[in-house]
Amino acid sequence: MARNKYPEQTLEKILSTSAQLFIEKGYEQTSIQDIMEALHISKGGIYHHFKSKEEILVAVLERRSQSVYEFLSDLMQNTTAQNAKEKLKKILLHIATDTETHALDLVLGLQLKNPHFVVSGIQSCVNLDAPIISKLVAAGVEDGSIHTDDPELCAEVFLLLLNYWTNPILFVRDSSQTQKRLNYLSSIMCKLGLDIIDDEYIAITMNAYDKMGSFRG
Repeated sequence: MARNKYPEQTLEKILSTSAQLFIEKGYEQTSIQDIMEALHISKGGIYHHFKSKEEILVAVLERRSQSVYEFLSDLMQNTTAQNAKEKLKKILLHIATDTETHALDLVLGLQLKNPHFVVSGIQSCVNLDAPIISKLVAAGVEDGSIHTDDPELCAEVFLLLLNYWTNPILFVRDSSQTQKRLNYLSSIMCKLGLDIIDDEYIAITMNAYDKMGSFRG
């Protein structure tokens, strides 16, 4: 059998195709056979890179975390505003309306029974994303637009509550329960000196969740 001269390209195709199938069909409903047929690849071609479908999902989610990190870094560099607080609000609105960023949330939600996937996401949130946000929060403290005592901890608390606690997919909530928590998050962040969650952001976030079919019932 001829060797694959481009293993990196094959790996990329496996991850991209698998991610799309997981989103379209659901993780449980997608088989290794489905991935093989979509890629026109042999079982050996897949098992050369991954031992199981679960390993593929782990790699897909790790790549997604890296993509979100790069997306956030790019927004930090290219978003302009009159001060750090307004810049952060613009970035949050941009992320909330980016459906590609959230597409795999549905897949992650279905894997709640497996702690590895949730813990991996939380670690990425704290270790990759929060440091980026904390720099902007610190800049806001510097320019007087944000008033919080500890930018690093404030950023971590904010992202954990936003990405996990208010997420209707992870906790199987309906729209009213989700809106109630987003409103409460806004109140919490105001008390912490990071008043960046306003009615516009909540409305856009709720609409994005609705379009993804994230609400229960």
